[in-house]
Amino acid sequence: MASATETVTLVLGEDQLGALTSSQEPTLLRAQQLCSDGIPERFLPSRVYLVNLAEATQELVAKVRHDDMRTTPPTRRWAWWKPQPNVLRGVVFALALACLMWTASVPQT
Repeated sequence: MASATETVTLVLGEDQLGALTSSQEPTLLRAQQLCSDGIPERFLPSRVYLVNLAEATQELVAKVRHDDMRTTPPTRRWAWWKPQPNVLRGVVFALALACLMWTASVPQT
């Protein structure tokens, strides 16, 4: 149980997710409150406690991701576009056909 407490403290502490959110964030406050309650001694209550901590951590991660997505500038879509192989084949074919037509139109000497 001590390792579970240490892990939760590391994740929700000042150096990890706690540092990425406002100290008054309700999701963080709820997770820290759960963490400070202590782990119950019996089997079933301790499992319920760990599940609640996991859910609170997931909510906090989702909140951090959501806030991060709002603050990062949008990326340019064309920079990530990858052409399909058939598009490339069509472009090469069109260029070859244009070269052939140009070569055929040049007067032969």
